Amino acid sequence: MTPIPTETKSEIPLDYLERTMKGLKGSRGLKGQAINDLSGMDKDDFIPSLEAAFTPPAFTIKELRDSIPPHLFERSLFKSTLYLIGNLIAVITLFYGATFLHNSNLPFIISSLIWSVYWYFQGVALTGIWVIAHECGHQSFSDSKSINNTVGLVLHSILLVPYHPWRISHSQHHAATGHIAQDQVFVPKRRSEIVTSTNQELSPWQEAIESSPLYTIYMVFVFLLFGWPAYLFTHASGQTYPQYTSHFHPTSPIFEKRHRNQVLISDIALIIVLSLISIGIYMTSFWTVTKFYFLPYLWVNGWLVTITLLQHTDVYLPHYAPYAWNFVRGALTTVDRDYGWFLNHALHHIQDSHVAHHLFSQMPFYNAIQATPYLKEKLGEYYFYDQTPVSKALYRAVRNCIFVEDTGDVLFYRKK
Repeated sequence: MTPIPTETKSEIPLDYLERTMKGLKGSRGLKGQAINDLSGMDKDDFIPSLEAAFTPPAFTIKELRDSIPPHLFERSLFKSTLYLIGNLIAVITLFYGATFLHNSNLPFIISSLIWSVYWYFQGVALTGIWVIAHECGHQSFSDSKSINNTVGLVLHSILLVPYHPWRISHSQHHAATGHIAQDQVFVPKRRSEIVTSTNQELSPWQEAIESSPLYTIYMVFVFLLFGWPAYLFTHASGQTYPQYTSHFHPTSPIFEKRHRNQVLISDIALIIVLSLISIGIYMTSFWTVTKFYFLPYLWVNGWLVTITLLQHTDVYLPHYAPYAWNFVRGALTTVDRDYGWFLNHALHHIQDSHVAHHLFSQMPFYNAIQATPYLKEKLGEYYFYDQTPVSKALYRAVRNCIFVEDTGDVLFYRKK
């Protein structure tokens, strides 16, 4: 590929996905491509064909904003609060119902099955609360920065998230999405990094294990279980810095000096929550707190990794070299995904209106889903909408999105 002038206007060929993603199935939503299958990606020429056919978008943020009705940019404290109350009612109702299960004498198998149902649905409800705190971090919960940050600090702290540090690094991610050198989460490794980290040749049995489907499934579970705490404690999957990087440390390189008090406030809030949890353990038992809180909390962590990984990671999503990147191009390295009616609503459409969210992060989620059809029509083939089942999409991303090349303007994931 030759260097790409960032202001050159060009259009992607209308059939570029059909020509490069052999075996592609699905229908178009307006002019956006719905992706169900990527069977052609296992062919040796899949990524080179994709790179050859792809032309970066040339939209301006103004023309995209003008395609959306102005009222969808309005924030409503009343409406946001209603959604929050709905989430809190769901969490409290599930918690209250679990107290009856806790005090019951049901057979172990039946009790375990019902607890599993509780953990799943409570995890979904708590993830919905996490999303509302995420709205606060983007200042889209209301027009008041004080209200946003107060609500966000309380909600995220309850979920053991350092609100202000996450808010700061997340804003950096939004400002540089898809920028190979400045994005802050799920940054692709370069080929040279892979070669350096695996400078010893793998034995045949090691290579066979790492290329097996079971190993990929194992890595999916590792990501879901440890990915979120690893990101908070070590900035895993983010940019590499020459010193220890943590969302809990006020002198981490992801923060400026003006952020230090906000980091400390978040740390203090987490200490308060952990103290309350410790009191709960002392008054009941560790297993009781684990059943009611920690196991749903693990579901929250798993959903966060799933959502954030799949929003920006797949074989058809590009990253850009610094000189080829601009804000709109970066924001469009995003895919909307269908998780089914229940999860789409319970998670406040964070997964199926994410393109709109990345373009206009202060637009509230209940408006972003309404703005999405307008963006689909405006963006045409630059709008990605994937109907692949979540489990299959996770498997595909972990198995096929290993690294990008060291050089080039537009960089697509490759396999080992």
